[in-house]
Amino acid sequence: MAFDAMFLKSMTEEIKEGAESGRIMKIHQPFPHELILFIRKNRENKRLLISAHPSYARVQWTTDVPENPANPPMFCMLLRKHLEGAIIEEVRQEPNERILVLGIRGKDDIGENRFLDLYIEIMGRHSNLTLVDRAKGTIIDCIKHISPAQNSYRTLLPGATYILPPKADKQDPFSISASDFERLFLDEENPAKRLVKEFAGFSPLLAAEIVGRANETDTSSLQNAFFDCLHEIPSFLGEKAVPHTFTRADKEDYYFMPLIFRDNFKTYSSLSELLDAFYIGKARRDRVHQMGHDLERQLATERTRNVLKIEKLEHTLLETEKADEFRTKGELLTANLYKMEKGMESVTVQDFYDEALPDITIPLDTRKTPSQNAQYYFTRYQKLRNAVAYVNEQIALTQEEITYLDGILAQLETASPSDVEEIRQELAEQGYIRYKKPKNGRQKNAQPKLEKYTSTSGLPILVGKNNKQNEYLTNKLAKNNELWFHVKDLPGSHVVIQDPNPDEVSITEAAMIAAYFSKARLSSTVPVDATLIKHVKKPNGAKPGYVIYDNQTTYFVTPDEEKVQALKN
Repeated sequence: MAFDAMFLKSMTEEIKEGAESGRIMKIHQPFPHELILFIRKNRENKRLLISAHPSYARVQWTTDVPENPANPPMFCMLLRKHLEGAIIEEVRQEPNERILVLGIRGKDDIGENRFLDLYIEIMGRHSNLTLVDRAKGTIIDCIKHISPAQNSYRTLLPGATYILPPKADKQDPFSISASDFERLFLDEENPAKRLVKEFAGFSPLLAAEIVGRANETDTSSLQNAFFDCLHEIPSFLGEKAVPHTFTRADKEDYYFMPLIFRDNFKTYSSLSELLDAFYIGKARRDRVHQMGHDLERQLATERTRNVLKIEKLEHTLLETEKADEFRTKGELLTANLYKMEKGMESVTVQDFYDEALPDITIPLDTRKTPSQNAQYYFTRYQKLRNAVAYVNEQIALTQEEITYLDGILAQLETASPSDVEEIRQELAEQGYIRYKKPKNGRQKNAQPKLEKYTSTSGLPILVGKNNKQNEYLTNKLAKNNELWFHVKDLPGSHVVIQDPNPDEVSITEAAMIAAYFSKARLSSTVPVDATLIKHVKKPNGAKPGYVIYDNQTTYFVTPDEEKVQALKN
């Protein structure tokens, strides 16, 4: 991906159009490294997402509405104090840098104008958001604190003087002349690498595009491609961007302009729409991973323990096959007690069960009498014979638990942050973890919130994304004549079409949703069973979310994330 200085140059124009002269109405900090500013301009409310996430740092307009925490972080409270009700007077980019500045006019404690700057640094793991008092040049606060021990060049702490990150010793690509460019790249063997090295704001992606467009080794062709690409940057010509995204093998990327040397690209109406499509799913999975990392670790440990348990049980089951051998040895010893004395290490006797076989030697315990040795073999026989039923039962129960744990792990892959809390509650109820109810959190027995979709033909489709939601949907909410879906023989969500007479399009789409929210979501062809709710039952004592069903019809579908998201309400 390439949120480089040139991409930010394009994004600045998009943000400037919707934010300059706008008023900051609300501020949310749904996650540790992300802010959402609610900005009102021309009677329209928009949400500006500002992220300092190490992997997903960006600034954009967004349509995503993550759940706001009940207790806002301190940084959010401070921004609310200084910025709520303030006017954004200016949106600018530091020249050829990945730094966006919001110039803001607010009010101080006595109602006088106070001018502040919010610096948004989009720099990977060094990304940061810093609120600066413009008159004093000092930091009011920042989302990530950097002490002098961590960075000797610049300190990012309240009260410290704000210093911009050090600039690389590179040229401004917009000020270079054609003759200077020709001198720089005369007989250059690796022009892409040289472009990144020489020019400020250039990413390897843009450099590769320029070289790809040149398609020749001579300097004039490279020069023409260089200036052509610069003229496509929207702010350079005062035009809107032509957003673009492309897929290459299994790696997806994006940029603000069409990349002519890439195939399979998709265009969007705005850069923010592009970033929403690219990041929302990735960022949500990352948040869920952070929230549920302890659960994933505990579940993986528990699953490994159960796998080892099955191995031991299967080993015991193999031992039970020797039960008849112990019985035979006991009977042979009983028939030959007269040959034995206490203290003997072994005795050789004829196997009267098969006289054609040679005599066999039976080990003895030197501490036991002949009759006690015979009884020992009978006891081993009896234990192994009785163990068969118990071991088979334990193997079945352990396999059931592994299936349950696999289901929970699969649910975590597609869970939302609120789903994680319900999964945490369920695991506490099942005795896997201890659960501490969050302050001001939802009541433990509150009704689960199902995810809602609408088919192309307008029928409502409900999805349970964890076992609590699955049980509520299947056992309480859905009606007997409604169609129920579940991926065949794998962990997955329960899906119900809320209509007694669904059309074929709705059935296919519901089956696709069931396949997408399952362990087979990355497969090309997934079998999904569909049956009426009246044919779905939960066995007594079964694990949460487990059901049995009959009278099903199996559909084969291919999960498609874009189509599933398009159906979401």
